[in-house]
Amino acid sequence: MKIAVKTLKPRNPLVAPAHFRRAGTHQPGTRFMRQEGRRALQRELNQMKHSPP
Repeated sequence: MKIAVKTLKPRNPLVAPAHFRRAGTHQPGTRFMRQEGRRALQRELNQMKHSPP
C-alpha cells in the first residue's frame, strides 16, 4: 500500500541563495559612514597639527 503525501507549493529556488548573500540595499551602511567620518576628522586634526603656525 502506497501513502500519498500532498506536497505544498514549490519553493522559489532563488530565495535561499539571496538570503545567504545577505541581499539588501546597494547603499553603504551606517557603520561605514561612522568610520569614514572618524577618518575624515583624524585627517583634519593631523593637517592642523602639522601645518606651520
